[in-house]
Amino acid sequence: MIETKMNRKNLPTFEAWEAEKLQDPEFAAAAEALEPGYQIARLRIQRGLTQAQLAELVGTQQPSIARLENGSSIPSLSFLQKIAAALNARIEVRLVAEPQDEYTPAEC
Repeated sequence: MIETKMNRKNLPTFEAWEAEKLQDPEFAAAAEALEPGYQIARLRIQRGLTQAQLAELVGTQQPSIARLENGSSIPSLSFLQKIAAALNARIEVRLVAEPQDEYTPAEC
């Protein structure tokens, strides 16, 4: 038991581990891609709801909430609006410009 406690003292904090991992561009890109799902999961947990309870509030099934939170599905804006309403939150959408040297006009 003492050995376990000593090993834990040598472990980095989550924040230190995350800061180190975010230096890796692949890890940072993956973390950024999953962030919307994490935001929903954090809000759901802060509101004291299970995935099943949130699903009931928005008129869907629990697996839909799980897929949303783990980033394996791309939700519609109307579905996100239902989620936001159930969590007493708002949706913010941002367009972020790419650096000028990478810009090439896209056809619409």
